[in-house]
Amino acid sequence: MGCPQKTQAQTLPGNIEKFSAALKRHGLKLDRGRCRILQVNVGLICDLCCRHCHLMAGPHRREIMSAETMKEVVDFARRCDFELVDITGGAPELVPGIEGFISDLADVVPQLMLRSNLTALGSQERNDLLSTCVKHRVALVVSFPALREAQVEAQRGSGVWEKSLAMLHRLNELGYGREASGLELHLAVNPGGAFLPADQAAVEKRYRRELQRRWDIVFNRLFALTNTPLGRFRRWLETSGNYDAYMGKLAKAFNPTVVPGLMCREQISVSWDGYVFDCDFHLAAGICQGEKRTHVRDLSAPPAEGTLIATADHCYACTAGAGFT
Repeated sequence: MGCPQKTQAQTLPGNIEKFSAALKRHGLKLDRGRCRILQVNVGLICDLCCRHCHLMAGPHRREIMSAETMKEVVDFARRCDFELVDITGGAPELVPGIEGFISDLADVVPQLMLRSNLTALGSQERNDLLSTCVKHRVALVVSFPALREAQVEAQRGSGVWEKSLAMLHRLNELGYGREASGLELHLAVNPGGAFLPADQAAVEKRYRRELQRRWDIVFNRLFALTNTPLGRFRRWLETSGNYDAYMGKLAKAFNPTVVPGLMCREQISVSWDGYVFDCDFHLAAGICQGEKRTHVRDLSAPPAEGTLIATADHCYACTAGAGFT
């Protein structure tokens, strides 16, 4: 079976070089190294409708990973020598059976990471999930896009600010982000508009200072992420008249030195229905891994080193500035 139709056409303004041509001009190719990370998108359901979302996730989405597919993913992880499983969504916290899925993966992979929007963790129903994460030392990567309430709520919705602060306090109380606890808490920061993120080291320094000074909140690391022009963010760029200019900024910021360290070179991504992709962005765009659509149950091993990785023009987001690794 061939790959599904791309969810959004890969079009560029006429004056911008195609990503594949930029690679070729620099004498580069995008191929696989050793596949050490298994990324799993467990579903598109989310309690928020963030403007920067590349997946169109939200409360209206019903795509979630079934118990059968979870078992097939665990079986795949058992067959392979992954160092890390990266669990994402949507809001993975809302997917039924996520606690058991994490526990099963913890038996076969040495390190787990869960991506969270913070608000979906805050209800009483998530207490078991938090206990599971603490038990298995699951690293948390949480979205906290700004240090001002107005900026956060413009991007993520009304009421998100207070819920996010409350959840960060709770995670600190559990030991997350605290030195020598073994419980890692990392912040993910996305720009609120059609611009590139500031220098990551400077942003991390500012967040560390302000969060501790103003709210007594601590964390381990911060990742300043470039918004990828897909999904809801792509629609916002187009309706606001920012698409051409934003793609121009991404292309102008292309950094050939980050290509060898791109995340797609060392990971494989599995969708909520079990099909495999090179990354979560290709998943959003409907660009499958390899020449045909393949289910995780049919893979005996990850793609071999040296296998070429499909490219598209949204890949500029991963190679802008310091890159997305």
